[in-house]
Amino acid sequence: MAARLNPVAASSREEIVDLRVVAVADLDPLLEEELAAWRDELEWDFSKSASLARRFVGAHALSGRVLAVDGRAVGYLYFVFEDYKALIGDLYILRAFRTEEREDLLLRSALDEIFASRHTTRVEAQLLMLTHAPDRVLPGAEQARVFCRNFMRADLNTADLGEGKVRRPMYLEAWSDHYTHGAAALIAEAYAGHVDSWINDQYRSPAGARRFLHNIVAYPGCGAFSQPASCLAFEAVTGQLCGLSLASLVSPESGHITQICVSPSARGTGIGHALLRQSLLALRKAGCRSAGLTVTAANEGAVALYERVGFRTIHQFPAYAWQLV
Repeated sequence: MAARLNPVAASSREEIVDLRVVAVADLDPLLEEELAAWRDELEWDFSKSASLARRFVGAHALSGRVLAVDGRAVGYLYFVFEDYKALIGDLYILRAFRTEEREDLLLRSALDEIFASRHTTRVEAQLLMLTHAPDRVLPGAEQARVFCRNFMRADLNTADLGEGKVRRPMYLEAWSDHYTHGAAALIAEAYAGHVDSWINDQYRSPAGARRFLHNIVAYPGCGAFSQPASCLAFEAVTGQLCGLSLASLVSPESGHITQICVSPSARGTGIGHALLRQSLLALRKAGCRSAGLTVTAANEGAVALYERVGFRTIHQFPAYAWQLV
């Protein structure tokens, strides 16, 4: 049986509790507020991710930490180990209790356990609900790299979805799972030396990219995968795969571009715009009023493309990578 946190404490105090010994009911107020935050700020239905967290917390199978104030759970963080690295999946603190110091307290406590693991050489985190503070000093700062990410959104009723000029003969096809291996090779090629390969090292190899694609298609972290709104571009002459755009549904009326890339040889030809346009048209046809995407702020070329279509940055959040060896 999980230990229940005390509803009332005799004196004000803060403590960090292992997530694996906390009753799932203690997290309900946290998860309910987080659900509302994702819905109101990002037009994102977070309920499937929250249900998954509840299930694993209820089974005492999710590693993480809970911040308790006067015996009440006011914040939580969870992480998972994946081969040689750890992924910090979420961090959320109730608005009434949220401070950078408390966020850092949760982070530091989790990182202490992660860093102590002999097999872990890397930690990654993209935390959409963490306070965006570019000057904050991170726990383990000497081993960390920090990246600013933009959450951008477009109104699909007013976005510029006109056909652009494509300066290389190509054709588009709908996504099919039998393209997975080719798509993985394309992602590894497209992100070689790219800033995003520091944020997510799955981009650095075809094997890692295959795992990335599997996670997008099979799990709800980026919404429900939308096959009709996901497409690939091929060179007309050679039939070579040269670009892809993958999309998901994050609520009945909002879509999300989960991945878009083109091969180095196809950059600047308008293929990226054609892929994005095709996905957005399909999302609009599916009943979506809006679409979102995330992009590293330093990726100025991609940001400019999205802004030309009608995307605007509505939220910024940090991405962290700790390289331990």
